[in-house]
Amino acid sequence: MSEVHPDADYQAFLRQGRIMVQRSRTSGRCFFYPRVAEPGTGSTDLEWVEVSNRGVVYSTTTIRAKPPAAPYNVSLIDLEEGPRLMSRVEGVAPEAVRIGMPVRARIEQDSDRCFLVFEPTQPA
Repeated sequence: MSEVHPDADYQAFLRQGRIMVQRSRTSGRCFFYPRVAEPGTGSTDLEWVEVSNRGVVYSTTTIRAKPPAAPYNVSLIDLEEGPRLMSRVEGVAPEAVRIGMPVRARIEQDSDRCFLVFEPTQPA
């Protein structure tokens, strides 16, 4: 049996510029964060599928860090394909992020990891 490394696979896809999530072949359900088994069922018949970069803000909060750090938001985003993930919305003031706001993902990279951030698809 080959070893399964879902986080490493996810990072490799992001480095290639691809937004991928796992889907159960049995249920057809997509989910996030990458794991070795489907949440709730334990099914291991998983495949990677490319998703749109579109989503909607489900929940958001503004974090007011100690100055001189600028405030930022932490948001839960529902992807069009179903999975919900935690990220942030950039390109607008943290207080302008609203529940139901349509957003589009982009891939960012720091020194050793890639991650998704979102931007509004319409003016705030």
